[in-house]
Parts: sequence; C-alpha cells; structure tokens
Amino acid sequence: MLEEITIKNFAIIEELTISFQTGLTVLTGETGAGKSIIIDAIGLLIGARGSVEFVRHGQDRAEIEGLFSIEKDHPIRSFLEKTGIDTSDDMVILRRDITNRGKSICRVNGKLVTLSILREVGQSLLDIHAQHEHQELMQPEKHLTILDRFAKEMIKETLFDYKNRYHTYQRLRSQWRKWQENDQEMANRLDFLQYQLREIEQASLSPNEDFSLEKERHVLSHSEKLYQQLGSTYNSLNGEGKALDWIGQAVAHIEEAAQIDSEMAVQLERIQEALFTLEESASDIRNRMEAISFDPNRLNEIEARLDEINRLKRKYGETVEEILEHAARIEEEIDSLSNKEEKLAALEKEMNASALDVKAEADTLTDLRKQAAAQLVQDIMKELADLYMEHARLHVEITNLTSGIPIHTEEREVYVNENGQDHVQFYIATNAGEPLKPLTKVASGGEISRIMLAMKTVLARFQHVTSLIFDEVDTGVSGRVAQSIAEKIYRVSTHSQVICISHLPQVAAMADHHLFIEKREKKDRVTTTVTSLNDEKRTEEIARMISGVEVTALAKENAKELLQMAEKIKTNS
Repeated sequence: MLEEITIKNFAIIEELTISFQTGLTVLTGETGAGKSIIIDAIGLLIGARGSVEFVRHGQDRAEIEGLFSIEKDHPIRSFLEKTGIDTSDDMVILRRDITNRGKSICRVNGKLVTLSILREVGQSLLDIHAQHEHQELMQPEKHLTILDRFAKEMIKETLFDYKNRYHTYQRLRSQWRKWQENDQEMANRLDFLQYQLREIEQASLSPNEDFSLEKERHVLSHSEKLYQQLGSTYNSLNGEGKALDWIGQAVAHIEEAAQIDSEMAVQLERIQEALFTLEESASDIRNRMEAISFDPNRLNEIEARLDEINRLKRKYGETVEEILEHAARIEEEIDSLSNKEEKLAALEKEMNASALDVKAEADTLTDLRKQAAAQLVQDIMKELADLYMEHARLHVEITNLTSGIPIHTEEREVYVNENGQDHVQFYIATNAGEPLKPLTKVASGGEISRIMLAMKTVLARFQHVTSLIFDEVDTGVSGRVAQSIAEKIYRVSTHSQVICISHLPQVAAMADHHLFIEKREKKDRVTTTVTSLNDEKRTEEIARMISGVEVTALAKENAKELLQMAEKIKTNS
C-alpha cells in the first residue's frame, strides 16, 4: 500500500507530505484546491508522462517521493531483484524529479532507473482510475485491452506463445515478400556481388599476408643498417681475442678445475652450453648476413601489393581476414540469388507452416477470450445490479479482425496482429426491452461512471495492485445511485487500499479517513495544504458538500445522518 508521499515544488504545491492508511481515504475540497494535482503527482511517480509545466514557477525542479509497503509474495519482488534493487525490508521508495529543463530523474530505493522501470514498478503497486479513463470505454479499440486485463492469468501462456509465433511468421513473410519483389533489382544485386567476389578472388589474398609484407618491407628498407649491426655482432663473437676465443679458454681452464674439484662439473657444463649456444648464434648471424641483399624491385613489388590490399580494405574490411569473411558471405548470397526459385519455394513452404501455427494459436486465444468474456459479463452484471442497473444487459462481442497481416486458410483469408485475430467490442442495453447496441452509443455519463466502477471492482480482484485511486469517478450521478457508488467504493477498500477524490457527500461519509484539501496564500503565492479531519470537522465538510457555500443547520443534520448511516453500513458489511 501507499504509506506516504512527499511533493515539493509541483504546480501550486510548495511542499506537502501526506500519510495514508489502510481502508478508504477520501480527499475533498473546493474545485481548484489541488486535489487532482496531488493525483497528477502520484501519476508521475508511477511513470506518467512528465512536463516542465509541472515545475512550480521560479523553482529548479519538482520532486515527488512515495513510500510503499509490499507483501512477501508480491510479484514485483522478483522483478526488483533482477534489477539489483533490495526489498528485504518490505518497502519500496519511488522518487521522481522533473527539472525546469524537462529532464526526468527516476529512482527506486535510491537506485537510478529508467522511466520504463519506474513505470513497471509503480503500476504494479498502484492503479489510478481517473475521469478520462471513461474514454477507454468509449473507444472500441481499447475493449480488447480491458478483456485481456481481466483474462490475464487465463491467457498469459497462450498469448506469449502466440506472440512468438506471430513474430516468426512476420519475419518469414517479410523475407518472402522481399524475394518476390523487383527481379531487375535482384539481377543488379547479383551482378554487383559477382563483381565484388571477382575483385577479391583475383587478389588471391592469404591470411595475415599484410602483416608478413609489412615486416618484409621494413627489413628491406633498413637492410644496410641491419647488415652493419649483424657484422659488428659477429665480429664481437668470432676471431682471435674475441668472445668465443675467451670462452673457449675458460672451458679449458674449468675442465682442469673440475678434475681437481668435482663440484665444478656443474659450472663446466654451464660454460660449455654457453659456448655451444654462442657458436650456434654466430653461425646463424653469418648465414643471415650472407642472405641479405637490397633488391629495389622486390621492395616495389611489396609496396604495390600492400597498396592493392589497402584498397580492398577500404571497400571490404579492416583486415585481410575480414575481407575473406566478406567474400564468404558474398558467395552465400550469390548462391541464394542464383537459386532464387528454389529459395523462394522453400521460404514459402516455411512461411505457410508458420502461418498455420499462428492460426492454431490464435484460435486457442479466441476460445480462451470467449470463456473469459462470459465470466466478465457475469461478474460485471452482478456489480451493475448493486449500482441500480439491474435491468442492464452486457455483451462482449468477439469478431475477426478486418485488417492486419493476412493468413490464407483453406476456408478463407483471416487477419492477425500482435494480439491475435480478435476484435472486441462491448454492447449494452441499459433498460429492459431494449436491443443491445454498442456501448459507445447508448450509455450516458452517469452510466459510464457506474460501468467503469463495476469493471474496476471486478478487475481489482485479478490484479496484484493493492492500492487504488479513484479520481472523481462519481461524476454525473446523484441520489440513490451516488449512495450505491459510495458503498461499492467502500467494499473495494475492504481488500485494497483506496484513495478517492469525490464531490459526493455519500462517498465522503463512507471514508475511514477524510483529508481536506484547500488553497492558501503564503508570501503572495498560492499553495495547497492538506488537513486530516476529526469527527466534528468531517461533519462540517460533508455539510458544505451538501449545501454548497453556506453551511446551514439542516445541512449539518443531514451530514450527521449520512455519517450514522455510513457507520451502520460498515458494521453490517
């Protein structure tokens, strides 16, 4: 649940800290006092789109921080562990800063995260139902999302499998269409590839050839100096009075010493090995000197060969190995292009098999959605009856898509997209005897509010979200319908924390905790404050909600009666 939120420099809010408790918390106050601004701040905290307009005028940034407690088995724990975020204390702290330059900084338990991670975590902890969400019901393209939200656990594995198969089919179809396209373009491509392959093959490259040639060029360019240094080295080793002569004498002397002292045999062996090694080195140096010759023609050949290799590097790769790998890839593509018909036939066969897999999985998904739709209708109808829409009839129509990626079956052509083959639309008859019509065309504002509340009540049972926010969901209702909405919201709060902004006294009376929001002027600036109301102040606030500007004695009596009735309902729930 949401334990506490701190808001700084956000719109008209200078600084505000609100603690929340379990049950139903109602926020009331005059229009424009800042109630919805608080909800906007919470929305940003769980990943809503930010804007510099939220930053209080004259400030560098807006800061929002929220503390949530989570259950031991909450599924967000595993997600947080994968991202390296500790939740051992059963707490999650979300923080979001928005600078006056539009930069958004997100943290979870002090760790910097992306907005997508903040959204993933936040929306698994808290769900906001605002007035504009009524639009979701008024857009048929969103109805599939609502149904899938209800059927999440039922369709999860099938939908995952379907999407994998759909993406495979999409990829194969794209390849197949590419192969079917312009023959002239493919012919030009084949000519181009054959030219590249001929150019590389004619060069007759060898692995690491460039390194060998560069080494040889370096030696040829410095052959005279090399000869001089090798000659000096050889003369230092060989000849009368030189290194080998002196070491030879040392061997003779150590041999006599070893005959006297056997322990010197080891030294004799070492000096003899040194002599043999130096004699071998002197011989190798002499042979290398004899092989050295400066050949200007060979140097020119090397330069020309390296120029050719560098020209190929600029076109096909940074090393000889990359050039040869490029040639191998070209050969494969040439082979494919040269055998286009065979390749196309094989690809078409694979694509058709994939299409059958997609269709089979889509059919399974449709069947599961139909089962879920029947249960959803049953559950919503029960909730609507509690909201004085007992004569309403709801129907979820699932039909085939009329656009998307086509799949040809033996019977007909069907269309699929990433979510399957289904188009979902809600139909309703709000009164007895009326025919079912699209929900978007027959429901009034008050009916839409009740239908959406009924859906939220049902969906809340199938989500792990333990905190719900209702932002003026009671718009357009009054009388007994308002009372039924109040009772419905209260019942939701018995198993989930509920925070509700309302202008209805009936809803306010059902609250376990009542917060009053008002604007105050401070240092010539308007700011929002929050006050927790005691019983007496609650009565006055509900009376104000009943009567308007002037709180009359009769309004106070009505408020007391509402509170007493609310307590009876809670006791009997």
